[in-house]
Amino acid sequence: MKKIAVVNDISGFGKCSLTAALPIISAHHIQCCPLVSGVYSNQTGYESFKHADLTEYMQGFIDEWKKLGAEFDAIITGFIPNHKQADIIKGFIDDFRKESTLVVVDPVMADGGDVYKGFDENRINAVCSLAKKANIITPNISELCILCGEKFDDISGEKALKKAEKLAKKYYAENGISLVVSGIEISENEIATAVFDGNDFKTIINKRSGGSFSGTGDILCSYLTCELLCEADLYTAAKKACAFIEKAINATMKNGAVNCADGVDFEAFCDIR
Repeated sequence: MKKIAVVNDISGFGKCSLTAALPIISAHHIQCCPLVSGVYSNQTGYESFKHADLTEYMQGFIDEWKKLGAEFDAIITGFIPNHKQADIIKGFIDDFRKESTLVVVDPVMADGGDVYKGFDENRINAVCSLAKKANIITPNISELCILCGEKFDDISGEKALKKAEKLAKKYYAENGISLVVSGIEISENEIATAVFDGNDFKTIINKRSGGSFSGTGDILCSYLTCELLCEADLYTAAKKACAFIEKAINATMKNGAVNCADGVDFEAFCDIR
């Protein structure tokens, strides 16, 4: 059985990070091996939360995995609770990466043009540094602006697509890393995801409903990685992931969603393979 190591936190409520990644990876008949970075009562998008930072334990967990002779077909990294974890995670990637290992980094730090609460300059720089370890990154458009040192513009339609293309090509030219960029505003009723692997810049358009739901980035990253391990090309993998998210959001809205921080009702669609 193929294995994916997922470096992320776990939240009791919010359907994000590991509570999103684990069921989706398992539904693809792939083993999810969590390296837990922190434990949260609920994800940080709620008004308040309690958490336990596991930074001091992570290296010990990694050392035990080394003793086991653990091997992974892919490594995914997501939200990091503090900047110190970046060096630990980069070391983890170096220790377990083989030539065939796929490394996918979700550079979680911003949305809607604003950085998330708690992300100071050190933490932002740590995320940017970690992203350079990847084969593929999955930023939203706000995060891509930060990665490229560019100002976020509240634009939509063709202008937004042109900016995403410019930044994706810039980042690839500088780092040789493929990108799947989400959250590109097209219109009031449509949202785009862009894919660039150094060749063609391709876009995926989906209908939008509701607001910015928790966990959709984690779902995109997890689903994408699984499909790549199942030998889909990057564009096809991204398209399947986006279709899955669209179905989950539509179901969530039909179920009477009132708080985007609660995440999306994806569970009913996890009969994937």
